[in-house]
Amino acid sequence: MDTRSELLLLLDNTLNLGNRVASFDDDTPLLGALPEMDSMGVVSVLTAFEDRLGFTVDDDEIDGSIFETFGTLLAFVRGKLENP
Repeated sequence: MDTRSELLLLLDNTLNLGNRVASFDDDTPLLGALPEMDSMGVVSVLTAFEDRLGFTVDDDEIDGSIFETFGTLLAFVRGKLENP
């Protein structure tokens, strides 16, 4: 499975989006646009990164811009997978 598909599935499962991720593209806004992507949603997604994708995220790596759109989140995940 490619990284895009893995991230879509992770978001769908973690945030219980009911397959709304099927319509996501790189410009789909996340933080502030999806009610499920609140502070608890962000924590759940970060935990899922560790559990499902095998990498951790340090506190100093996180800011709101990472969760701005699906594309920014995907770029972050790809970077972490390439340089754990």
